[in-house]
Amino acid sequence: MSDTSSTPDTRTPAQIEADIKRRRETLAETLDEIGIRVHPKTIVGDAKAKLVSNVDHTLGRAYVGANRLVSDVKGQFVSEEGAPRLERIVPVALVVVGAVGLLALNSRRRKG
Repeated sequence: MSDTSSTPDTRTPAQIEADIKRRRETLAETLDEIGIRVHPKTIVGDAKAKLVSNVDHTLGRAYVGANRLVSDVKGQFVSEEGAPRLERIVPVALVVVGAVGLLALNSRRRKG
């Protein structure tokens, strides 16, 4: 590390003043940036943006998962050619009809 105080400064006073002015302007810009970054509105805005991004990502993943689930279920009841698979649809339909019938019967018993 060299000692800069022992080397003579060959700049003119005008050059030194211009250098000081440039450094002041740079410092003022830096302080303004810091002020903006630590301002409560900026912090809240950044937090909101991060939250929205996380929610969008989560909703996107949920949509993809739901879409995959629907496709898988559809694949169980529809053949690759698009024809319904009656051997799978009929038993499920009978179970649903039976469950609805039991619920209706149970509802009548409670009222009566």
